[in-house]
This record gives sequence, structure tokens and C-alpha cells, in this order.
Amino acid sequence: MAFKLKKSAKETKTQRAQTTQDRPENQVPLLQEEEEGEPPSVAVPVGRPAMRGAMSTISRLTETAVHQLWQWSSMAMLLAVLAYFGLGGGLLLGLLVAVVSLGLFYNAQDLLLYYPDQPNSSRLFVPPPSAFGLSPSICENLFIETSDKVTINILLVKHAPNVMAQVPTIIFFHGNAGNIGHRLLNAAVFHSMCHCNVLLVEYRGYGKSEGEPSEEGFYNDAQAALDYVHSRSDINPNFVFLFGRSLGGAVAIDLASRQQNRRSIRGLVVENTFTSIPDMGRLLFKLEAIRLAPQCIIKNKYFSLQKISRVKVPTLFISGAADELVPPEMMRSLFERCGGPKKMAVFENGTHSETWQLPGFCDTVREFLARHAGVPVFPQRTDMAKTVGLNQVNGGGETNSNGESSASSSSYEMINL
Repeated sequence: MAFKLKKSAKETKTQRAQTTQDRPENQVPLLQEEEEGEPPSVAVPVGRPAMRGAMSTISRLTETAVHQLWQWSSMAMLLAVLAYFGLGGGLLLGLLVAVVSLGLFYNAQDLLLYYPDQPNSSRLFVPPPSAFGLSPSICENLFIETSDKVTINILLVKHAPNVMAQVPTIIFFHGNAGNIGHRLLNAAVFHSMCHCNVLLVEYRGYGKSEGEPSEEGFYNDAQAALDYVHSRSDINPNFVFLFGRSLGGAVAIDLASRQQNRRSIRGLVVENTFTSIPDMGRLLFKLEAIRLAPQCIIKNKYFSLQKISRVKVPTLFISGAADELVPPEMMRSLFERCGGPKKMAVFENGTHSETWQLPGFCDTVREFLARHAGVPVFPQRTDMAKTVGLNQVNGGGETNSNGESSASSSSYEMINL
């Protein structure tokens, strides 16, 4: 191990003296002794004073620039504040309030249209088929996936295997509240009295279905249900009908109006539905200004009146003349605009939600199914209401051997029950 020993002070002084004596005469020492009476001076190598001066100048310029920039920024900020509050503050504040209000209005429209929680706990409890006398052997509770990857619940009430493919199948689209369990009684009536299979479709955000309610989402749900029916080998693809009540009518009209589905749907039945949501909003809220509102701020449109002209399949319109929610005039407008063979049945005492319970309702639906599906007409019930008016134009719309109506798109029937 090497140790570094300290030298004595005397040896250090001796070495310094020898070093001074050995220095060449032309070398300038860093420290020189001045004459007596003058302070000692420090010798600085050439070039260092210039460098220090340059650094000092740069520092002063930088400090001045920062100070000036701070003054200008403060002045600009002050001018911006004054301009905001003194010149355009009111306008900008008004625009901000308008944008926020439009955002709230746009999203609040769902709350005014969709009621999946009415009655209470409708999202948690779906009445079972057994509560309405439907045997589990004829019911299939299923879940299917839509094109946008949302899983929805459907319920098939079917006939016995030996007759299932011989009878029509109705795809049932319900209104804007509750769930498919609340429509099981209606489905049971269709099943037993109209002699058909019934597929109840639960919209996204309702009952046991996933997702959130939306117009485009409902259209995807409807398409998924139709595709599912056609995927089954035990259901006759030539006897598929759509039924829609209230909001469900708008969903069914959209599905039937699509070119791709014309060969997949035999007929359409709509009950107490509307022409469009903006029309309903104008009626309910007494706001004619809704006509002038740009479509971009209307979230849910359901423009059925624009789509019904593209419906070419036979269509049955069932209207309750005592409908307290949807004006019967809207059903008349849809009927007149329909682009295919059509029939309209008006129930004088029919309300919005109870028209289907009136005498003659099921007979009207059953005759429509039998006429356009090419299946036998079953005996009528004794409580069938009498037809008090019948108008026909351009023929009676007879059915050919394939069950297709031979009537032109301008033929129609109007029946008051």
C-alpha cells in the first residue's frame, strides 16, 4: 500500500524559492511584487477580458428582451380581457350558452322518447310466458347479436313442429315503454287466434337486451331479428310479416322500406303509429318552430312518412279513432302515401294502447295474413264487427297462387270497424 506523505512547511518554501530562480527571464509571472506603496496587481491572460465583456453584454440584452416581452404580454393580455368584456363579451357568452343549451337539448331528446324503466323495474324483471298461459314447450327465449355487436333478447312463441312452417310468422315490434314481457298477452292472442308464430323483439337498452336506445340501433335490432327468422329451417321464409305498434310501427316501416328486404317480407301491419318524431314534437309541445329546426339538432327522427312510399309489400294500417296520443290523421297520411297494396281499418273506439283489445281486431289481422300468405282463412269469430264502409280503387287486390297481391300500388281498401 502506498501512502502520500505531507511535506513540511520549510521544504515547501525551499522548493518555491528554487522554482522562482529557475524561471526564465522572459516569462511573465502571474504575481509580481509592486513597488512599495502600490497595491498588488493581478495579471490576466490575454483574451479573457474580451470574453467576459461579451458575456456581460449578452446577459444584459437577454434580461432586457425578457423584460420587454413580459411587458408586451401583459399589455396583450390586458387588451384581450378588455376586448372580451368591453366589446364582444356578451356575444361570446351568448354563443357559449347557445352551444351548451343545444347540447343539452340534443341529448335530452332520448329522455323524452325512450322509457325502458316504465313501469318500474322493467329493466330488471321481464314477465315470463307462463304468466300468460304459454307453455314453455312452445316458447324459445333467445339472444342474438346485431351487426354493431350488441346482444339483444328475442322471444319466439311457436306452433307445433308439424305445423310451424305452414303458418305465418309475425315479427313483433312494441312501443317505447316496458319490455317484451308486457306484450306476451298480445302475442298469445296472435298465436292462438291468428294462427301464427310470433317473434317478440326486445330493443337495445330495454328488458334483458344490452346497449342504449337509439334510432339507428333500433333499426339494427330489427334487421338482426329478420335475418334470424330467415336463418331458421323450421320457419317458412315466404310467410314472414312485420307488426309494429306506435314507435314499433316506425321501426317496422323502416325495415320494410329497405330494398334488400323486399323479398324477405310478405306483408306489414302497423297500428297507431306516427309520421315522424318532429311532427309529434310539434304537436305535443305546440311548437311550430320545430318545422324550421335544422335536422342536425334533431336526434331521433323516424321519418316514416318519407319511407312509407318505398314500402311495396301489402300493408295493413290499423287506426284507433279515439287515439289520445297519435292523431289518427297521421295514420291516414301514412296510408295515403304507402307505395304498395294497402288496407286501412279504423276502430271508432280504439285508443292508443287498447285498440288491439277491441272486437274485430284479431279477425282483421288474421284475414290480412291469410290473404297475403296464401294460407286458409280460419272461421271468423262471432264478435266480428261489421264493415260499415268499404272503398276500393283499381281492383280488389286479389292474391295469386304464390300468395302475392296482384293489386297495383294505387289500390287500397278502407274499413271502419
